[in-house]
Amino acid sequence: MSNDQYYGGQQYDPYANGQQNPADVTQTWEGQTWDTQYQPAVSYDQIQAAQAAQAAQPQPQAPVGHGSQADAYPQPYEQQYASHGGPAAYYAEPVAEPVAEPAAAPAAPPAPAADAGPAYSSPTTSGNTRVTDAQRARAEGRSPIIDPGMQPAVLTALLGLLLAGGASLGSYGLLLPLVLLQGLTAAGWFRLNGMWPARQGIALAFLGGLVADAALLATGREHAAAAILGTLGVWVLLCLVLQLRSHADPDERMYGLMATIASAALTVVATGHLGAAPDAVVVGGIAVAAAVLARALPLPGPVSLVAALLASAGAGIAAGGFTDLGTSGALLGLGAGVCALVGLRVAAYDYPSRFVHMTAGVALPLTAAAPAVYLLGRALA
Repeated sequence: MSNDQYYGGQQYDPYANGQQNPADVTQTWEGQTWDTQYQPAVSYDQIQAAQAAQAAQPQPQAPVGHGSQADAYPQPYEQQYASHGGPAAYYAEPVAEPVAEPAAAPAAPPAPAADAGPAYSSPTTSGNTRVTDAQRARAEGRSPIIDPGMQPAVLTALLGLLLAGGASLGSYGLLLPLVLLQGLTAAGWFRLNGMWPARQGIALAFLGGLVADAALLATGREHAAAAILGTLGVWVLLCLVLQLRSHADPDERMYGLMATIASAALTVVATGHLGAAPDAVVVGGIAVAAAVLARALPLPGPVSLVAALLASAGAGIAAGGFTDLGTSGALLGLGAGVCALVGLRVAAYDYPSRFVHMTAGVALPLTAAAPAVYLLGRALA
């Protein structure tokens, strides 16, 4: 049955009385609406400006919890990555961290050549006491003994021959090489004790040797022992008086006193060559020259020692043949050689110093042999 109702053959119209049919009415919005077909034109610069303005404004911190804005509106995919350093943090290739290179080890000092000899240290420039090279060598576990070598041995032999030649000429011919020997002894002993330049101590010790020479020449060889011992006693007393006037520390004062007395004593003892018989000085000088040259040869320690003693005895026999001592010159030469080796050993106790080797290393073998030359010469004559 259709919706049209007929009453008395006429179609019934319910909206005939002036009522409006809802099907013919169009619904309209009174306010603004969204139009999906219209998109305003926005430039790229405007987008960047808007993003910059939004980033400049402080963002309110929403409370974290159930029902918060953070839960209701999750962050976009890009913002989630941006909170962890941006997408580049996830997709960038790992960069190897720079590894610190180990510090280069200090270059080891070059090893000295087999035939280069000892490497000498520079001498000090002040007269104050210091830790000697020998003490430093002991602390480092090295041997504090370095033999002077061939060059000082040649100089010692030359000086010994000068003493022998001067003695054959007489007392005044012996005086010049003797004064040179005493100067080397005074300077070398102070440097051997680590005191340099120490000009006052060297001058005082050297002056003692000169006074002993003058006293012996004034009194003669028959009074040589009195001249030497008397000068030595006076010089020890003079060293004590001068050290009492020193303003140094007590330890340094005592150290300087011992070095000065020892240097003066050795310098005065060297005058024994002037007081000995001329033939004994000739034999002793030649024997010492042979001993130090044999000791400087590159031989093992015990072999070198035996060779030096045999050389001194043989040189004593050879030199005795040209003098009145004869074969007894072997004993005098052997005694002088033993004393020379002792003096050479003392000069080796400084690690290492070329100055010591060229002063004490040259002078001490001849200075130490002076008592043997004097005493054995008088005994064998």
